[in-house]
Amino acid sequence: MSTKTATFDGLAQFDRTTSIWGPITLGLGFLVSLAAALFAAFGTGLGITGQEVWTAFGIVFATFGIIAVVEPISYYPILGRSAMYQAFMIGNIANKLLPSALIAQTDLGEKPGTRRAELIAGAAIIGAAFVHIITLIILVGFLGTWLLGLLPAGLIAVARLYILSAVFGAVTVQAVVSMKNARTTIIAAVVSAIVVYGVVRLAPVLTNYATAVSVVAVIIVAWFARKRTVASEAIDAPADAPSSIGH
Repeated sequence: MSTKTATFDGLAQFDRTTSIWGPITLGLGFLVSLAAALFAAFGTGLGITGQEVWTAFGIVFATFGIIAVVEPISYYPILGRSAMYQAFMIGNIANKLLPSALIAQTDLGEKPGTRRAELIAGAAIIGAAFVHIITLIILVGFLGTWLLGLLPAGLIAVARLYILSAVFGAVTVQAVVSMKNARTTIIAAVVSAIVVYGVVRLAPVLTNYATAVSVVAVIIVAWFARKRTVASEAIDAPADAPSSIGH
């Protein structure tokens, strides 16, 4: 058996295993999380009613339901299927796992969207989760209270104010460098600015959906404004279009 054939067989086995254990592990994680929440609501004597639970669910779903659809679509081209299962099981995707995957792919010279990039993203996520757990145990579990007591209150306030913006800024820059697509980058910047500073101000009701609207709008505009190639024109052509071969 050639090395190439063995590689294809290994990837096929990897995909089969991922298809089986990915949904199982996510389902188990969901059940454990749901059981803990239900116990806190109904097993601790807090007096929470079923109506209150459904009301809270409706509010959260109305706010974050669209994000639950947009985030998988947005992350999949970079992470791939197997790394997506890992990321959504662990959490903190945008501010921890996605930057780790992008940095690893860039350092290894692999453009997102390939099988090798998917495997790199999975390995990066494992490393990020491992480092996160170790730092939580040491810095939070053992040194948290003592370390915070040493930091000036002003420094902590500044960190809380800018840390999220700094993380998202780094993710954005890393994505731009990794994708190396000036056309899509410009479209994303312009469309997002229009949505955030124009559409949202004209329609404040869309404030909680600004990210989702921006992502969907960028995808649509980038598709129609993409660079046309022979391959893309062949895909866009009607199936019954006459062939030029032999004419």
